Amino acid sequence: MRFSGFKLCVLLIVSYGICCQSVKAQVVFNTNGSNNTALPTAVPFLTISPDARSGAMGEAGVAISPDANSIYWNPAKLPFLETNSVVSLSYSPWLRKLVSDINLAYLSCAQKLTDRNSIGFSLRYFNLGTIDLVDDNLVSQGTYNPSEFSIDGTFARKFGDELSLGLTLRYIHSGLYSGFGLTSAQSNPVNAVSADVSLYSTHNTVQFDKDATFSFGANISNIGTKVNYSKGGPQLFLPANLKVGIANTLFLDDVNKVTFALDLNKFLVPTPPIRDSVGNIIKGRDDSRSVVSGILGSFSDAPGGLKEELQEINYSTGLEYWYNNRFALRAGYFYENPNKGNRSYVTLGFGLVTNNLNIDFSYLAASQDKSPLANTLRFTLGYKFGSTTP
Repeated sequence: MRFSGFKLCVLLIVSYGICCQSVKAQVVFNTNGSNNTALPTAVPFLTISPDARSGAMGEAGVAISPDANSIYWNPAKLPFLETNSVVSLSYSPWLRKLVSDINLAYLSCAQKLTDRNSIGFSLRYFNLGTIDLVDDNLVSQGTYNPSEFSIDGTFARKFGDELSLGLTLRYIHSGLYSGFGLTSAQSNPVNAVSADVSLYSTHNTVQFDKDATFSFGANISNIGTKVNYSKGGPQLFLPANLKVGIANTLFLDDVNKVTFALDLNKFLVPTPPIRDSVGNIIKGRDDSRSVVSGILGSFSDAPGGLKEELQEINYSTGLEYWYNNRFALRAGYFYENPNKGNRSYVTLGFGLVTNNLNIDFSYLAASQDKSPLANTLRFTLGYKFGSTTP
């Protein structure tokens, strides 16, 4: 039994973190929109930014003010929530330029237990739509609905008035094959566990004779077990990632404020070495190693040395303007080196707050000819419960 149509390409991308060719566009893409030069990982759906607020700020979110989606960006921010409880639901049609029925949904909620301790929960669901199955004679064998999901639990604690730390545990399920073979090897659903460790620091200051807040954040995510999609197949790394970022908010007056954010992101997975025609390594390091060795070695294993290591860093910049804490305008830019995925796009969006309800929207503007992420939309609904923290 096998798959039919372009969905086969998408399924390969999602499961193996490798690339295949778009029959329609003749361009090679990865699940998150990068091309075949991106570092290969398993379950890359974990790297897709889920919410519209950061999605509109060039995917910068590590150090901006906390909300329910901090569980993805930086769980250590949760003790600094302004209200006791928050919940958020995000939805994004994904890769619609290539396939019509792939989407990502993200549910997150957080609760302050005390002034210093907070907990959070999130569910990420990646739906690949409907895939037609055919036998070797191209006779229909029905349809299949592959999907992936992850469930997160977070605990974060504030230390003093300006510093907090967070720990997240994650269960991951990739149910793409349901026991049938993609190739001659038997392929099965994948289960994995991982953890995130995070830090957040914020303090009030004065800049240009105006009140201001400067924040720093860091999050090491998806530290976990390797996965194997088929018996005897390769052991693939989870998309372990280091995010660090700053955010500076300037209060212009009683009703106007503006935030600038900058995030740097780097995968903590091995860089594949350069091999000769028979598979011998001629430059770089063997990428078949332990998780710990892979993370530690990810800063120095690129065949091209320091220059290539620096190319593996992605940059996210964002601006957010608020009027009276009721209306927000956002813009951002995301850059990935052409030799390491080649994603580059502008993002725009806005936010509305009515009573305790917030609505966020973002739009991704990329090259129509080069990027499958062109015209990507994200939508987020959030709600705040309880009293406001003084």
